Amino acid sequence: MDDTTARDVLTAERDRLDGELRTESADEAARRDSLAEQGTAGEDFGDAGTDLAHTTEGEQAVDTIRRQRREVGEALDRLDRGEYGRCMVCGREIDDERLQARPETRTCREHAP
Repeated sequence: MDDTTARDVLTAERDRLDGELRTESADEAARRDSLAEQGTAGEDFGDAGTDLAHTTEGEQAVDTIRRQRREVGEALDRLDRGEYGRCMVCGREIDDERLQARPETRTCREHAP
């Protein structure tokens, strides 16, 4: 993948993730506010468990989006340094098919986690 295409793809992905992060963060804050307003009066254990599960899922979603955003940012940094598209383990070129599927990837297929 050439540098211009890589930058376009990575920038678009970063912007998409920023939008998702804003949405998920707002949703998570609304869930917390709603739970705080409801309190626990009259709530059975099942409802409390469901609320906790939803809160945990929301927090995990935000964490996942932040991790993905960080990986995309790191890929843009590698692009700026002229290191993008090279495996961070062996230094070989990462094939275009892998970069198209995961433009933020740091490793070739052989060294994929």
